[in-house]
Amino acid sequence: MGDTVYPAVNDLWAMSEFEKIKRSHLKRGELFEDSDFPATQTSVFYHQKPPFQFIWKRPKELCSNPVFIQDGTLQYDITPGKLGDHWLVSALGCLSITKGLFYRVVPADQTFSSTLDSSNSLDTDYAGVFRFRLWWCGEWQEVLVDDRLPTVNGKLVFIHSQHSNQFWAALLEKAYAKLHGSYEALKYACSQDGLADLMGGIIETFNIRQDPTSCLRVLGRLLKTTSVTTSIVQQQTKSRNQPDKLANGILLATNYRVLCIDKVETINGDQIQLVKLRNPLPTLSEYVGSWSKDSCEWENVISEDIQRLNCRNLNEGEFWMTYHDFVKTFTSVEAVHLDAETSKDEPTLRSKIPWQMKVWHGQWQRGVSAGGCRNNLDSFHINPQFQIVLPEPEEVVISLSQHSILEPKVIGFAVFPMCKSLTAETMDKTFFKKTKSIYSSSYSNSRQVSGRVHFEQGSYLITPTTFDPGEEANFTVRVISNKAIKLKLLDCTPAVLKPAIIKASASIETKINTYEGIFLQLSDEHKTLNAFELQDVLEVCLPNDYVKSCATLEVCRQIVLALDTTGNGRLKFSDYKNLMCSLKHWQIIFRNHTKSTASILRAEKLKDALV
Repeated sequence: MGDTVYPAVNDLWAMSEFEKIKRSHLKRGELFEDSDFPATQTSVFYHQKPPFQFIWKRPKELCSNPVFIQDGTLQYDITPGKLGDHWLVSALGCLSITKGLFYRVVPADQTFSSTLDSSNSLDTDYAGVFRFRLWWCGEWQEVLVDDRLPTVNGKLVFIHSQHSNQFWAALLEKAYAKLHGSYEALKYACSQDGLADLMGGIIETFNIRQDPTSCLRVLGRLLKTTSVTTSIVQQQTKSRNQPDKLANGILLATNYRVLCIDKVETINGDQIQLVKLRNPLPTLSEYVGSWSKDSCEWENVISEDIQRLNCRNLNEGEFWMTYHDFVKTFTSVEAVHLDAETSKDEPTLRSKIPWQMKVWHGQWQRGVSAGGCRNNLDSFHINPQFQIVLPEPEEVVISLSQHSILEPKVIGFAVFPMCKSLTAETMDKTFFKKTKSIYSSSYSNSRQVSGRVHFEQGSYLITPTTFDPGEEANFTVRVISNKAIKLKLLDCTPAVLKPAIIKASASIETKINTYEGIFLQLSDEHKTLNAFELQDVLEVCLPNDYVKSCATLEVCRQIVLALDTTGNGRLKFSDYKNLMCSLKHWQIIFRNHTKSTASILRAEKLKDALV
C-alpha cells in the first residue's frame, strides 16, 4: 500500500465520525463492522421468524466490480427484490430525479475501488463504511453503516439494482432500516414517510377525487413554490391478482413528479389543459395513454405549441397527459414543502417562491405537558402552546411530527384565536372551555400530521397533543408560509403561591380552643411542644383517617421546623392553632381537585391546587 498521511491525534476532534472510522480502519487494514446494527437475523426480522437464514455479504463478494453510483451519473434501475418495499423504491425514484436533493442524502464521494499511486502501490479509499444523510426526528442526521448486506442463496433479497452493479440504493435502505431498528420495521412505513425522511420537508396531501375542480388551482400554487409536487394512485388493498399498473401504464403506489401545467391550442382552435409528469421508475413501465410521446393527439396541435413545449424531445420518464385524464387517473397529490435552505440544493427549485419555515422541538411529559386531546378539558390546557403572529392574512401549513417511531402515538393539533388583550403566557382551562377552535387536524398514529389553515391578521394559538392524556413523546412543530411569520412557545408566568400556613381566624378559634387542654397537659412550663409531644397531641386530636396515619415523628419534626419562629425547636399554642387550621384548609383544596379522580391528585392538577 502507498504512503498515506493520517491526521495527528489532536486533529481527530475536528473530524466527522465517518472520517474517524474510515481513517482508523484504513490504518489498521480492517473493514468496518457496525456494532450498532450487527449482521444478525434480528437486524432483518425483529418480530417475525423467516423460514431461511440470511448470509451477510459485502458487495465485493457479490460481484467483481461493485460501484457506489454508476459512472458518476445516476442510472435508476432499482427493484425492491423479493423482500423489499415498493413504497421505498418509489420514494428513492422520486429522490433520484431531484438531483440536488439526491446528493444531499447520498454523498457521491464514496467508493469500493482501489487505485495505484505514483509508486505503483495499491492505494485504497475503501474501509467498508458508508454514510447517508436522512431527516430524522426533526433534524438532518448522518447515518453510518457497514456494507454487509443480507442475502439468500448468494443474492440480495431487499432493494438492489436490476441490471447494473451500483449499490447506493441497497446501502441507503440499510441506513434507513438502521434508524427504524430492522428491515422488517420498514414494512409499516409508507411513501409519505419516505419522502419526508429523504427530502426533509413537510408532507401535505390533497385528495383529488374529493374535489377535482380545485385540484388545478392547487397544482398551480404548488408549482410556484419550493415544493416537490407528486401525484400517486393509492392502492386500497393489495392482492396477488391485482395488477401493478393501470391500462395506460401508470404504476400503482408510485409517486410521479408533477413538473408543470400548460395549455396547447389545436388546429381547430380548442384549448387543451395538459399536465407534465415524470415517472421515477421508467424501466418498469411507460405511459401509453392519450397525449403520450408518440400519440396521434399531438398531430392536431399547432406547430408553435409543439416547439414551445419541446414535446418530441422529453427527458427519460417525462410525459404529458390532459388534466381531465390526470384527475381520473390519480387519487391524490402529495407535496413535499422544502424550506429556503434545503431547496437551494435543487436546481429546479431555485427560481421558485421559497417557503418561510419556523421550527420548534418539544415533548409531552406525563403530568406536566401531556394533557391529551380536547376531549380531556381538565388537562388539555397543560399541553405545549405555541403562539403564531401574522401581520397580514396568510395561508399557512402546520406540521406536527412525532419522534416515537417504533411505538407511535395518536397525535394531532388544534388552532385557537387569541385576543389582543391576552398576554403572552399559557392559556388556562377557562380559555379552552370558552374558546372555539378555528381548525382541528385529524388524529392519527402516523409519523406526521399536517394541515393548511387560512389565517386573518392577528395572533393564534397552536396546541399539539396526543389523543390520550399522559402519553409521553418528543415532537417537532413546523409552520411554513410564503410570508414572514412569528412563532414562539408560550411559557407559564411564575405564579405567586398562596401562603402554605393559614392563620386561624377568630371564627374558628373557639372550635380549636377545645384542644387547648390537651395541649397544656403535654406542654412544658413555657406552654410549648417539641416534635415528640406534638405527635402525642395529634394522636388525640386528629380523627382516625389517612391524615392521622401520616403524623409520624419525622413529619412532626418537619412541622416544628416550618412553624417555629423562635428557633428553639418548640411550638406555641398559637402555632398549633395555625397548624390545625391549615390542615383543614389543605383537605378542602385536595377534595376540590380530586372529585373526579377517586381522591387521587393528578400531577397535572398540582399547579392549580397550589395557586
